[in-house]
Amino acid sequence: MNTYHVATDGDDTASGASTDPLRTIDRAAQLARPGDEVIVHEGEYREWVRPLRGGRSNTRRITYAAAAGERVVIKGSERVRGWEHQGGDVWRAEVPTGLFGSFNPFAEEVAGDWIVYASPYEPRKHLGQVYLNGTGFTEVPGLDHVYRPPSAPESVDLWTGVQVPDRSTGHVWHAQVGEHATTIWANFQGADPNTELVEINVRPAVFHPQEPHRDYITVRGFEMAHAASPWAPPTADQPGLIGPGWAKGWIIEDNLIHHAKCVGLSLGKNGIGGHNFAADRQDKPGYQYQLEAVFTARRQGWSKEEIGSHVVRRNTIRDCGQAGIVGHLGCVFSTIENNHIHRVGIAREFYGYEIAGIKLHAAIDVTIRANRIHDCSLGTWLDWQAQGTRVQANTFYHNNRDLFVEVSNGPYLVDHNILASPAAIENFSQGGAYVHNLIAGTVVLEPVVDRPTPYHLPHSTEVAGYAAIRGGDDRWIANLFTTPAGESGAYGRAPSSIAHRSHGTSGYDAHPGNMTDYLAQVGDPSRGDHERFFAVPAPVYLHHNAYGPGTAGYAGEEDATVLSDARARVEERDGAGYLVYELGQEFEAAHSGAIDGSDLERVRLVDADFEDPEGLPVRFDTDLLGQPKALGERYPAGPLAALRAGAGEVRIW
Repeated sequence: MNTYHVATDGDDTASGASTDPLRTIDRAAQLARPGDEVIVHEGEYREWVRPLRGGRSNTRRITYAAAAGERVVIKGSERVRGWEHQGGDVWRAEVPTGLFGSFNPFAEEVAGDWIVYASPYEPRKHLGQVYLNGTGFTEVPGLDHVYRPPSAPESVDLWTGVQVPDRSTGHVWHAQVGEHATTIWANFQGADPNTELVEINVRPAVFHPQEPHRDYITVRGFEMAHAASPWAPPTADQPGLIGPGWAKGWIIEDNLIHHAKCVGLSLGKNGIGGHNFAADRQDKPGYQYQLEAVFTARRQGWSKEEIGSHVVRRNTIRDCGQAGIVGHLGCVFSTIENNHIHRVGIAREFYGYEIAGIKLHAAIDVTIRANRIHDCSLGTWLDWQAQGTRVQANTFYHNNRDLFVEVSNGPYLVDHNILASPAAIENFSQGGAYVHNLIAGTVVLEPVVDRPTPYHLPHSTEVAGYAAIRGGDDRWIANLFTTPAGESGAYGRAPSSIAHRSHGTSGYDAHPGNMTDYLAQVGDPSRGDHERFFAVPAPVYLHHNAYGPGTAGYAGEEDATVLSDARARVEERDGAGYLVYELGQEFEAAHSGAIDGSDLERVRLVDADFEDPEGLPVRFDTDLLGQPKALGERYPAGPLAALRAGAGEVRIW
């Protein structure tokens, strides 16, 4: 095994020894072979690291790590000097074309499938960005707006109707791209750009291979920032500031990842199955191209043996325009845990249907555990084929929306989470299990019958069938629904498009409460083969949930507890987080026995059980804080085993 050292005073013709370091990380990435380690020393590196090789296995990785105790920053930006004052707070700089090479983000539009512009004539946004002392500016469509910065264009979230804070600062830019130079005008709000640190992004990525199957790489301990990463829908190549590309077995841990124009960390597909065909060709809906991408990927090696199984842990990911973490197909069998994800999608420079702290398609056997996700447009969005995926022990708060599970057939599992934002859960799926969560916001239930979605053999990428999403077939057990803190707003879409939105589980009232009753309603073959299933809602299974004032439970639920008081909120104080609560004395009765996956009814359409990735019944043996829960004991509703009636607070980080 070789160890290559990189330092800011090194030389790329050096050997890479500790006494003879290389100058760039990318040079080390061209030399490193399976089993080698690259140690990067203190300083700032402006480059795109493109690993030439990957490791061979978990025991023969290539590891890239910041030297212990040293701050290493990798940036996709370059510093710009020589600004000329234009009057007021506005300054102008000309950037030579040679600085950008073949990729100029100020000429590249934020565009692709599922990006939304109000009309063909709306000014397009670009991948370029200007930073003043690390703070990103906002693009405006013309020079008049640079001199007179507009306020934030929206005061209400387009999806939920929730009031959105005005985050505008007046720091704006506009650019014109010429043959020999790109001219940038920026409003610095009183700062002098010739004495402060002003940077512009020039690279689409910071740490991302250009070829597939650079497997088994570890990236640890870096600060990585300022990538002009493109819009990354599920029907396109999905690069991020950092990511493995189409590969297996990466570990990305203990990094600070921030200020990606679109995506911070990508576990997504490459151009397999096409690249933005819906937007470019306009001959078929994106849904159809996305469906085709699944089958194309299968033909080209999408399997547990070849793709996914990544670990993303203990990273801080913030200030990304589209997603903190994104992935379609490439995220399978991965673990995303103990990350702090915030300030994603709140700059509101552009709008589209792929914006969230975590946005995954085809999340098969993915574990999303113990993450703190807040101040995002949407916390986590599991879109398409969430099967075997578990959202466990996460804390969501101060988001416009917390968790959205869309067009999935299950089984998927949501357990021991705090969902404390005004819009807590949006369930446009079926076959889920919600167990021991604290839910402070609305619950939305909606069928989606016009986008039949694939499901898979358990723990496999092999497609077993596909089905329309009619809703139901859900399990809600031992959840705590707290009293709404305030009005959460009306949906921006037409009211008729929302089947049911409430605080609690009353949206299931029309569903039978067990499989026996369901079979009795669909059991007459004279009503047709598939036709007899259309008019009968799928069964649901609810018990031992606790409901505060202002919330309502499923009419057929047994063993529910109605509370005279149930309030809870997440507070941050002195770098720590607390769940502050008040619960009525009735909460002392809101207990149930510990359960495991064998206690959950199988998922009807997929014909699958709730299992862990090894195929064993999933276990609910720890609470939000990792405290053990034993079978045979009784535990309160909600995510904390120690929760009790009365007023109190629990430190949660």
